[in-house]
Amino acid sequence: MRPAEPRTRVNETIRVPQVRLIDDDGSQIGVKARDEALEYAWAKNLDLVEVAPDANPPVCRVMDYGKYRYDQEQKQKLARKHQSTITIKEIKLRPKIDPHDYATKKGHVVRFLRQRDKVKVTIMFRGREMSHPERGRALLERLAEDVSELGVIESSPIQDGRNMVMLLAPVRELPPAKPGANEAPPAESAPSEPAAEAPTAEAAAPETPKPEAAKPAAKPKAPAKPQAAKKPKAAVAEAAAAAPEPEPEPTST
Repeated sequence: MRPAEPRTRVNETIRVPQVRLIDDDGSQIGVKARDEALEYAWAKNLDLVEVAPDANPPVCRVMDYGKYRYDQEQKQKLARKHQSTITIKEIKLRPKIDPHDYATKKGHVVRFLRQRDKVKVTIMFRGREMSHPERGRALLERLAEDVSELGVIESSPIQDGRNMVMLLAPVRELPPAKPGANEAPPAESAPSEPAAEAPTAEAAAPETPKPEAAKPAAKPKAPAKPQAAKKPKAAVAEAAAAAPEPEPEPTST
């Protein structure tokens, strides 16, 4: 299986008998035979590249094909980097929508517009609601007025069968986001406190220990009182036995 030839034919892949040759500096050389043009390019250590295959004869240029492909890839990468993709989001409403549901739907529209997306708002009519399309139009105009800071009407309300459609597009410069009901506003930056002063030489120097004052001499303790000698238990018992017994007191008759 033969490999597929590149879209841009280079050197030997150019198979026409004659080419219109352009030098590497952009100057016109004229119509040359294919082999002569190849020899001219190889003499400069460059490539012969077919740049206009539909011309008669085809136009070929002398260049460094590797550098040319690298420059083309860098241009395509830069173009993709700056390319912005626009997404269309859809929100569906009813003509008799509840106020709380309307607030929720409006929050979704605000979020989509802040994300730089387009919003397709659709009003769905059912049954007899088709006889009052002005209610749907009024609801769409009210929504567009509520989000006018973020989006503009790109397509006015249009009746499409049982639906009414309006397209909103984000503005070029979005306003700063406002804090919600439960969010506190950003606190102002407090003034910076002055930097602490560097310690002075006196504070930085270590304190020298102060000589301790001479303590007064301790007072002499009073001499201990002599304690009476304890008598042995045997002597106490003998003394108690030798003592005369008391005489009994006379009783009255």
